[in-house]
Amino acid sequence: MTPAKKAVRPSGQLAAVVAPRPAVKVAVKPAVKVAVKPAVKVAVKPGAKVARKPAAKPTVPPAAKVAPKAAAKPAAKVGPKSRAKPAATGAPKATEIPVAKSTPRSAPSPIIKKRSAVIQEIIKHDAGDHTKDTAPLGAHVSVAGGIWEAANRCVEISSTASQIFTKQANRWVEREVDDSELTRYRTGMGTTTVRWTCAHDSYLINLASPDPTLRARSIESFRCELRRCHALGLDALVSHPGNFIDDRDAGLARNADAIAEALEAEVGSTHLLMELTAGQGTVLGSTFEEMAALIEAVPKALRSRIGVCLDTAHVWAAGYNLINDYDGVIQQFDDVIGLSRLKALHLNDSKAKLGSHLDRHELIGEGTIGAQPFRRIMTDDRIKNVPRVIETPKGDNHAAADSRMLARLRSYAAGL
Repeated sequence: MTPAKKAVRPSGQLAAVVAPRPAVKVAVKPAVKVAVKPAVKVAVKPGAKVARKPAAKPTVPPAAKVAPKAAAKPAAKVGPKSRAKPAATGAPKATEIPVAKSTPRSAPSPIIKKRSAVIQEIIKHDAGDHTKDTAPLGAHVSVAGGIWEAANRCVEISSTASQIFTKQANRWVEREVDDSELTRYRTGMGTTTVRWTCAHDSYLINLASPDPTLRARSIESFRCELRRCHALGLDALVSHPGNFIDDRDAGLARNADAIAEALEAEVGSTHLLMELTAGQGTVLGSTFEEMAALIEAVPKALRSRIGVCLDTAHVWAAGYNLINDYDGVIQQFDDVIGLSRLKALHLNDSKAKLGSHLDRHELIGEGTIGAQPFRRIMTDDRIKNVPRVIETPKGDNHAAADSRMLARLRSYAAGL
């Protein structure tokens, strides 16, 4: 840099002395190199305007100015990355907060696309001959990766019925179904053999709660469940009666009022199916009489939209002896509630004893209920057209476990 300064700022006398020396050539060469290098760097990174200024006056101050701007350039790079990071973290939040879930799914991220590609490699398991199902038969399947992925999982197990969650069942956060999600779900299900679909609502909902805040929150969540089911075109929404906590009759009235409020606000084709419970704690709906009373407490104009789901593990735990008095249990249901209201069956064996009021599901034919009641159900003409869904333990391989249970039930239907 020193020879360059001498070359740029010579005095009148020095010019005569320095000019003939070959050092002038040496001074010019580095001067040219120094001028070119910052000019190239400044033109590419900080900008054209900054590059011209130091090129016109190659002094130390402009070089000092360029240095901070060059340091500021990484900050400019960090800016887009910081914007990209929220987008990346937004994807997991979309899984946790269903309201945002539908938006990214209309344009899936590479991770979701990769996951979808894996899921699309369908492995069909031997689940028996689904073409002989007199009533729709299937399982509760996962919607991991998107609601539309339920279609592939139904194909894997040759189901003719399907049950899903339309949101995370153990979270209060709600979401809406967008057009893209709806199209993908309906398109996917159209490729399956499924002819009856339902959803199960959130386990957090308690329409019978005496707590005004919890009850209001439950009603809003329940309305959202109905709204998603209507949007997806599901046949039914299965819901448990709530826990009365304080007084049984008061809780029943609160539950009925909340059902009426939600049905009046959310109109659509989906039927509400109230599920008989095991009767644990203060939960309502463990007896046929109480379920009938709950339905009767709903205004008559809305009752046509309400049906009942009978869960074999629940009624067993509630004290209905499906082994020794199967016909009597079905007849009692007809007498008290009416078989015309029986719109779905949850077929589950139980780990619990008869009348224990414990809700513990087991594989079909391998629990305390045993195979015989399920053989009766699969061949009972009184309920031959009632859709049925299994909610049995799935183990590590969900499709394999569900297929084995469906094959077993189909063999019962065939008299094997």
